Amino acid sequence: MFLKFPVVDLHPIMREKIISKSEELFLSIGFKSVTMDDIASAMGISKKTIYTHFSNKTELVEVVTFSVLDHICEGIDNINATSINPIEELYDIKMFVMNYLKNERVSPQHQLKKYYPEIFERLKIKQFEKMHSSVENSLKTGVDIGLFRADIDIDFISRMYFNGMTGIRDISIFPDVVFDKNYLFESYLEYHLRAIITKKGLNLLNNYIKSNLTANAS
Repeated sequence: MFLKFPVVDLHPIMREKIISKSEELFLSIGFKSVTMDDIASAMGISKKTIYTHFSNKTELVEVVTFSVLDHICEGIDNINATSINPIEELYDIKMFVMNYLKNERVSPQHQLKKYYPEIFERLKIKQFEKMHSSVENSLKTGVDIGLFRADIDIDFISRMYFNGMTGIRDISIFPDVVFDKNYLFESYLEYHLRAIITKKGLNLLNNYIKSNLTANAS
């Protein structure tokens, strides 16, 4: 009597491996610089195998781009669900995104905008939809618990926050050889918060920054 083992469809497994390796290479080398040959070589597979799953590089770039966005959105949702307060929530989101993109060695956003403008524009719309909703909820909570001023225009500020967070990643304005990525995010986040916080919020922000400085120094 022969044992029957379930047949495993390896097609989706290989597809996910290609997406994962492509993400790694795109973020570290660049969307334009990485070729299909580079991906195949890094994976130890034939280029034909990649074309079995993706018709061309543009399709792969699009899938990888929105896969990264999905993972980041999932992480943001988890932070939103467990955050202590809106101020620490923004810092936690900043830290999560920085860690997720820690292997960036180039500006993927710049290359995406230049070489894949249609994908870039669709990504920007999706990014805005997610961030606008998340920041609006954060601002409303902050107002309700007295951390943010009651007179702020929540819709306007959430839009300005998105514009600022995307703007500081523009290397034509903030060259990466001059500005450290972490410095930009930290500085903009503090700039944003100090414009809208109450006295109660200011005390919390100052204590949070002080505790982080102490932790980093130790």
